[in-house]
Amino acid sequence: MKKNNYYWLMGCSWVLIFATVAQSQILEKGFFNFNTVSTERISGNSVTDIVFDGQNLWVGTGAGLCKTSDEGNTWINFDVSDGIGRGGISAIAATDSIVWVATAYDTLIPNVGRLSAGGGLSYSTDGGQDWTHITQPGVTNVQNITYDIAILDSTVWITSWGGGLKKSDDQGKTWIDVAPDSFFFDPYRHLNHRAFSVLVVGKTLWVGTAGGINRSTDGGKTWTNFRHQNQEQPISGNFVVALGHQNYQGRNLIWAATIEAEDPDEFRAVSISEDEGYSWRITLRGKFAHNFAFDDSVAYVVTDNGLFKSLDGGETWTDFPQIIDRETGQKMWTNEFYSVAVTPEHVLWVGSSDGLACSNDGGDTWKIFRTYQPITPKTAVKTYAYPNPFSPMRHNIYQNNGHVRFHYASPRTTQATVKIYDFGMNLVRTFTHSAQNGQNDAVWDGKNNEGETVANGVYFFKIEISGQEPMWGKIIVMD
Repeated sequence: MKKNNYYWLMGCSWVLIFATVAQSQILEKGFFNFNTVSTERISGNSVTDIVFDGQNLWVGTGAGLCKTSDEGNTWINFDVSDGIGRGGISAIAATDSIVWVATAYDTLIPNVGRLSAGGGLSYSTDGGQDWTHITQPGVTNVQNITYDIAILDSTVWITSWGGGLKKSDDQGKTWIDVAPDSFFFDPYRHLNHRAFSVLVVGKTLWVGTAGGINRSTDGGKTWTNFRHQNQEQPISGNFVVALGHQNYQGRNLIWAATIEAEDPDEFRAVSISEDEGYSWRITLRGKFAHNFAFDDSVAYVVTDNGLFKSLDGGETWTDFPQIIDRETGQKMWTNEFYSVAVTPEHVLWVGSSDGLACSNDGGDTWKIFRTYQPITPKTAVKTYAYPNPFSPMRHNIYQNNGHVRFHYASPRTTQATVKIYDFGMNLVRTFTHSAQNGQNDAVWDGKNNEGETVANGVYFFKIEISGQEPMWGKIIVMD
């Protein structure tokens, strides 16, 4: 779950009344079939989830679902027209026989403002050729996003903010509300019923909520709750946004991204248990972790402050330097990483707010995957900026600076000059960019020639290549 959602969820007043009925019936379903079309690029650059099903790598983005079976050489992208719900991907679960995805989007509520909403769930039993879509379980989809999905035998478990923990034994036709404790199901009253993460390890079910970590060994009939206040060696915080499992050399570790909830003694960190949750060891203090992946003894953690690697069960850590494409020199301009996975072939995949990357050597070298609108000799627009509008304080933050890309095409490998002007056509910044033959991105950090962040307003940029007509574009800077 993303950090901005965390702060909003913990601080907002509840504008919804959540039902406490034991079972909610889905109102409608849809079946979709499409013709497979492959592409060279993923569908979006904000990569929220990555799951490997044994044959295919599934990647969730803010623009839809992507699949590759050849380590990213080609991609198949899915969106609402294929049977995926509206919005970006908020969760993925996959086995060798079925894949489930959930989506989310923003909606405008009269007299309230903009709130997040669940776009429902979709599943496929044939690798994405056909999809069945299910509307968001619950009384309403507003403030009811599914953040995680897990499959235990034939039962599908989902965790949703407003909808809590639910399970379905009939492929989403009906859903049953599950309270991970002895109380009557009521997400409005009980923090432990506001669910965010779910993990299946063998026959054991682990659920992370705003009230701690819950474990069930009998399919959700009975539960044991672990929280910051009820153990001698507790989790760091009760807001549990991600769970992971690592097994190597006889060690069985449960990893949890544990964030501060209501108690002032709580703090954000990663909590690790080797005794089924009865005690926890704390590591990566101060880090907001989003997800985990494991390659035997190697653990990877993606956080708001970078990508981390441990070889000793989280005792010591190495943080990765900026990810750079080994062939093109393209860089990831971000500190925020949301998703991570490792395939059986030991290929490491990481998703960020600025694209997807993979490494087949443990992170020493990388290949970056990003999407863009290509520029050709036939396109009227010769250059454009993205994101646009651009916020130097919020977009593509790396080492405390924001970054925006100026996309253009070059007919050859050469040196390009980028000039940026304010609305009065006063020169603000000049820098050079090493252009490759083909599609290019020149990156600006939102600063002028004196190293100061420019003021809000409209700016024009010009890209000059010797022997070519200058390429002009416009960008809005807005904090």
